[in-house]
Amino acid sequence: MHTTPRRALLALALTTLAAAALPAAAQDYPSKPIRLIVPFAPGGVTDTSARIVAEKLGQRLGQQVVVDNKPGASGNIGTQMAATAAPDGYTLVLGFDGTLVINPHVYAKVPFDTLKDLAPVSKIGDAVLIIVTHPSVPVKNFNELVAYSKAQPGGVSYGSAGTGSTPHLAGELLKQRTGAHFVHIPYKGGGQAMSDVVGGTLPMLYTAVAGAYPFVTQGKLHPIAVSSATRLPSLPNVPTVAEAGVPGFESSSWVGILAPAATPRPIVERLQREIHAVVQSPDVKERLASLGIAAAGNTPAEFGTQIQADLKKYAEVVKAANVKVE
Repeated sequence: MHTTPRRALLALALTTLAAAALPAAAQDYPSKPIRLIVPFAPGGVTDTSARIVAEKLGQRLGQQVVVDNKPGASGNIGTQMAATAAPDGYTLVLGFDGTLVINPHVYAKVPFDTLKDLAPVSKIGDAVLIIVTHPSVPVKNFNELVAYSKAQPGGVSYGSAGTGSTPHLAGELLKQRTGAHFVHIPYKGGGQAMSDVVGGTLPMLYTAVAGAYPFVTQGKLHPIAVSSATRLPSLPNVPTVAEAGVPGFESSSWVGILAPAATPRPIVERLQREIHAVVQSPDVKERLASLGIAAAGNTPAEFGTQIQADLKKYAEVVKAANVKVE
């Protein structure tokens, strides 16, 4: 008859002991500014999304979140700096799918282990990818594009932001799923690739929606399909790749925030709660949407599950396509 009260007292005692066992730094967190490493140069979509979140996150935490750009080696340099930083919650990193789940497969050596060295905190959101063609390409939809590519002796060239980028591997995955004769043309960034497809010297481009959207609405590029699970409200007449004939196909580029692996769990959970509140606030959702990013704010476990699944998915794509970066 005294079982329930005893259990309640035991639970209270354990909770008290757990709180007492936390380092003082974790209990007082944050007590100083937080550094958010962005492993890319200023000005891109990843950097802009980080700055949007950092500003609001700092307001909620009562401490400034300082964006520190550390570009180089497709994000490997800045990510390594975060992976080897003190696990105290004062150094975070903007995680990008290209760096965390693709680079480990396309580079001979990566200076961090995505699963062992980093702790997922929360995904900021997903940037939807789109296939666009120059209006001179005589196709109206995805099935026609695949058939057209097979009929051309040299196939149809498509550009991306570079070898091993998410759009590159999404294109390789489409080739594997459809037998399309798509020929990858790597660029050093998406700007020149976009200029070439708009100018007609490149027939096809696989890229983030944000960059292509203005040219689609102006009629300078023809939208073939988006690779999200559902159609975009901003492009309601553009079908998904799955709708166009590749069932279950989904590929997007995501960004999120991670911490060094041994960061105390209470700190990770506090950060996740605040990031979720930030990215789901109406003004931030709108600002992220303007970058082509659908806001997320998921839990560490959910984010970690996606990272593991994407590592496996891209390992198979990279192996089949024999993609390597020297």
